[in-house]
Amino acid sequence: QVQLVESGGGLVQPGGSLRLSCTASGSIFSINTITWYRQAPGKQRELVAAFTSGGSTKYADSVKGRFAISRDNAKKMVYLQMYSLKPEDTAVYYCNILGLYWGQGTQVTVSS
Repeated sequence: QVQLVESGGGLVQPGGSLRLSCTASGSIFSINTITWYRQAPGKQRELVAAFTSGGSTKYADSVKGRFAISRDNAKKMVYLQMYSLKPEDTAVYYCNILGLYWGQGTQVTVSS
């Protein structure tokens, strides 16, 4: 059984920063397959950040240069560091593994 738990969301002012964490447990071969998604009200869920098979990272165009995905293999944790947050970043952020398992999500609200 695989379980993903997100944390670190909250209310932040525009221009602020947050770091989200995704803690994985269970039978996981590699946390490199964990990906961050988000879903804003009334919108489809979209990919935000992921690790690539080549050992690099990829980001949605809307967050490039502002968000960074990283991992701690020993702790089975994946992070999403978010800088220069904008109101349009407001969404529920989810981590996903292999397109199969989802966490419960963590709410990020960017508002003054």
